[in-house]
Amino acid sequence: MSGFALLLTVTWALIALAAVELGLHLHRLRQIPIRVHVNGTRGKSSVVRLIAAGLRAGGKRTCAKTTGTLARMILPDAREVPIYRPAGANIIEQKRIVATAAYLGAEALVIECMALSPELQSLCELKLVRSTHGVITNARPDHLEVMGPTPVDVAKALAGMIPKQGTLFTAEQEHLPVLEAAARDRGSSLVAITREQVAEVSEIDLAGFSYTEHPDNVALALAVCGELGVDRQTALQGMWRAKPDPGAMTEHLLDFFGREIAFVNGFAANDPVSSEQIWRATCRKHARLASRIIIFNCRSDRPDRSRELARAFVAWPRADFVVLMGTGTDLFAREAARAGFDATRLVFAEGLAVSELFERVLDLVPRSALVMGLGNVGGQGLGLVRYFQNRARVDQGVREPAPRSWDELPSLPRGDSRRALS
Repeated sequence: MSGFALLLTVTWALIALAAVELGLHLHRLRQIPIRVHVNGTRGKSSVVRLIAAGLRAGGKRTCAKTTGTLARMILPDAREVPIYRPAGANIIEQKRIVATAAYLGAEALVIECMALSPELQSLCELKLVRSTHGVITNARPDHLEVMGPTPVDVAKALAGMIPKQGTLFTAEQEHLPVLEAAARDRGSSLVAITREQVAEVSEIDLAGFSYTEHPDNVALALAVCGELGVDRQTALQGMWRAKPDPGAMTEHLLDFFGREIAFVNGFAANDPVSSEQIWRATCRKHARLASRIIIFNCRSDRPDRSRELARAFVAWPRADFVVLMGTGTDLFAREAARAGFDATRLVFAEGLAVSELFERVLDLVPRSALVMGLGNVGGQGLGLVRYFQNRARVDQGVREPAPRSWDELPSLPRGDSRRALS
């Protein structure tokens, strides 16, 4: 056989193999009648978990996959297993998730979009997931080096995962026209969550969560569950029982040798808009504390994010000190100084162990302080959260079971760290 003939034979064999593999994947997708593809700048992982929990509570056999702080597959009995990535994260792993969900007999699969570039976001939807229901939480300025350069470009990139002939749910307001046009182009209907619907998520509804959950996420997840036949009360009770993402916003109160510290894990908020919102809300809640400290966890491979946060935070309610951890902290520091922040209040902690980071923060606390982590939960971010959590007051370790109905909620304690931030 000539070299050309051999090459032609191998080529056709590869094409045939790819066709068979595609056919198997499409067959597995058809075995899962409900496929929910979740995308957005902030809140993707939380919304995946909320929708999956609501559907489970409604009696639907549901699998879910999140790529938030830690990549996890959530099984129909709510157990979580880590996702094995021998060669790092790759969108092709969505095929394995679909195959596993089909093998487990899932009626529904709720899956987080893991792509960043516009081309891959579209590929994930059109070839790998083919969702019946799409979800875009919001479109905010983040990953501008890939999806930018403007916030409108971010919205257009996210729109690449809108399903064909399906339904798109979104809580995005500012760039809604972009999503509406894209949904029409793909023959999908759009369900926009209004501010009035978000306002219907009451403080009592939020009090059932063991962590800080955002009303926008809850309203969005409830709308999807309602569309899929699960009533509001049943879905919400399931959401209360759901395990939060490791990067979910939590608060830990420390009484550390006479110094009172409220540590808030906001590391998952890494765009300027979300970060400012939670910083302002937390400052209002803890206005009585003597000082305020922000810990920015930087990433040298996310230089644009560091620049954006450094320029933005100087206009927020003032922080007494800013601790810089992670990598590439010099970039953040230079940008903050240019924006007018007092460089003497920058504390460099790059390269320190978590225990040393903790001590560095303690050195900045006079008698009481609000300490909030922002920027990125990766690297040492999650480790620092656990370090504070493990030193929190003992009474925070006791948690009542999730309420079974609204009738139980009025008797629950309010205001402690186990409940949602006001």
